[in-house]
Amino acid sequence: MSQVKLFGGKSRRAAPQSSAPKERKKKQRSPLKLIMVILTILAVLECGYFVCVYSDIPFIAKWREIYIQTAMDTMRHQWLAKAFIPQGVIEEAMASRAAAMQEQTEHNSSDNWADNQQSTDTAPKPTTPENTVTEDPEKTAFYELFWEIDPNSMDAYLKQHPEALDNGWDEIYINEAGLDDEGTSIQTTMGEQVLAIDVPNQILLVRVKGSGYRGVLAVAKDPSRLSVEMSDGIGSYGQYAGTIAKNNNGVLAMTGSGFIDPDGVGNGGLLAGYCMSNGEGMGSHYGWSYKRVELREDNYLYIVDASAPVHEDTTDAVEFTPALIVDGKVLATSGYNALNPRTLIGQSDKGEILMMVVEGRLVQSVGITVDDCAPILLDHGCMQALNLDGGTSSILWYDGEYVTQCSNTALPEGRLLPNAFVYKAQ
Repeated sequence: MSQVKLFGGKSRRAAPQSSAPKERKKKQRSPLKLIMVILTILAVLECGYFVCVYSDIPFIAKWREIYIQTAMDTMRHQWLAKAFIPQGVIEEAMASRAAAMQEQTEHNSSDNWADNQQSTDTAPKPTTPENTVTEDPEKTAFYELFWEIDPNSMDAYLKQHPEALDNGWDEIYINEAGLDDEGTSIQTTMGEQVLAIDVPNQILLVRVKGSGYRGVLAVAKDPSRLSVEMSDGIGSYGQYAGTIAKNNNGVLAMTGSGFIDPDGVGNGGLLAGYCMSNGEGMGSHYGWSYKRVELREDNYLYIVDASAPVHEDTTDAVEFTPALIVDGKVLATSGYNALNPRTLIGQSDKGEILMMVVEGRLVQSVGITVDDCAPILLDHGCMQALNLDGGTSSILWYDGEYVTQCSNTALPEGRLLPNAFVYKAQ
């Protein structure tokens, strides 16, 4: 250690030098700056809120309406709109619904539409590919019945799975439609993935999907096998769609009528609206803007106002709203903009029954608007189509298993229903 010589000859040891850096004083954040940051964040959030709630920018207005209608269409989630959005804005968003409801009262199926057999004027009528005409009459008959199937993808699939032809073309049964299945490599000529081909029962199942949604379209080729079948406990309790199907020799089943559902805990036993099952009518008719789909003795579907007299030839019927397609014409349904699970029944220009269920309120499928359902059905030559009870009730069952998922994942079989559309097995 060095020494320092002082005046007068005496020396003193130098104070030791600290090797540690001097501790800097912590800089205190100004309370005023913190307040300014908080106020800026609040101002940005407030500005964003007012833009989302009141802006007339088309993109924002469209999604605001979808958000409001989606919330207001549910029993338990209306607070998602009411808690954050002024009542006047909610009423404005729902005004387009009223206009669409008015549109429903002006369109009914003509009594002779089946005789005319007109294709839709909004999409070309699909035709059977020329290369499906072969010397094998069974193969030719297969492609005539399942005109939607792309022959090249079918041939490629059969090369990989030759066992599918063990019993011939008229006994082909391919089923990869289950919730745990990935579907087949077969495609339709419209680009849809084929999930199941059931020649004996004349059924085709295809995957329908788009931005934010997925579902299943079942094409049942023989309309004479379709009927509305009731729960064994109608008036007291409902049953699952699959149970109703099993009790009535069904191979395919889908949601039918709606039901009275107080506080969202109804058991499906109390029918909403009117229905007819195998010639027996029951329930009370819905009122203004609701429609009825009637299956008549000629095995064709007809859509009429729910308040209209039931046609004397009707054998089965349910009521709901809105109608999407009547006599091949697409109706204005833009007022039904909620993204929800959907159930739809329709019929093609070939007489095929179209049963479609789109999943919703799930991570893999948020849901679909009514308006966006029409193009899917038109690809299959749809002439008549009615939207049925959706939401948690939407479910499609095929040959012993559910092929769509209920929006409430705690209900693997969906909700208890008063009835179901059932397509009978061979």
